[in-house]
Amino acid sequence: MPMKKTIITAATTGAWPKKKDNPNVPMTPSEIADDVFQCWKEGAAIAHLHMRDDSGNGSMDAGKFRETVELLRERYPECDIILNMTTSGDLNATDETRQLHVKELRPEMCSYDCGSMNWLHTGLFLNTPKFLEELGRNIQEWGVKPEIEAFDPGMIANAAYYLKKGVLKGPLHFQFCMGCANGIPGTVKNLVFMKETMESLCPGSTWSCFGVGHSAMEILYAAVALGGHVRVGMEDNVLYSKGILAESNAQFVERAARVIREFGNEPATPDEARELLGLKA
Repeated sequence: MPMKKTIITAATTGAWPKKKDNPNVPMTPSEIADDVFQCWKEGAAIAHLHMRDDSGNGSMDAGKFRETVELLRERYPECDIILNMTTSGDLNATDETRQLHVKELRPEMCSYDCGSMNWLHTGLFLNTPKFLEELGRNIQEWGVKPEIEAFDPGMIANAAYYLKKGVLKGPLHFQFCMGCANGIPGTVKNLVFMKETMESLCPGSTWSCFGVGHSAMEILYAAVALGGHVRVGMEDNVLYSKGILAESNAQFVERAARVIREFGNEPATPDEARELLGLKA
């Protein structure tokens, strides 16, 4: 019987952690390209990319995305990792700038945050119906698969609505974002509920998840046990364990790969992930 394959996504940078939080967070296109390669070597099949401006703040600058991709391809031509670009790296970005890099670079995947919410108790993370309809139809035209980021069960219901309406095309792939401030708390019970909600409303979908902060390991173990895929990296956690800063994103990937193998699965290669997610090779 062949081993079950589990996809590891490396979320290297995010829009929020700074060097003051962990000096090892990759921030520049050069740092991110090198980091993605190291994550690939440890078993990551997907790289979830965010960019930063020159001050270290989240940015949707298409030029930064392009530079990162070019550096990755030039330095590491053997690296076949799937690129999954954020569409929500700056709360002040316009609907147009949130999509321009996807239109220009045509990554295999991009994020699709399926609803709005308060963010970190300080601001609003807005994903209006107008934006979601526009993004959904555009990425179908551009041949980019959405990763449906769901921070609560209502966002799964939104995805089911857009799937029925034709804005999204199935089968869908979800990323359950567990333990984020203002989102669903990161517990196994809540993860099971998210999975069952997805299976009820969007049958045939695939899913991955991550836990922020103290829920990270609980969610990692549960995801593998429940047959899902996993995301790790400094976007979600700057600490490797309590009180210990992560040395690199590759360190998180290495641990995830070890957990997957000890469970009896095998980390999916990028090509195996493409097959599992229905991506064009």
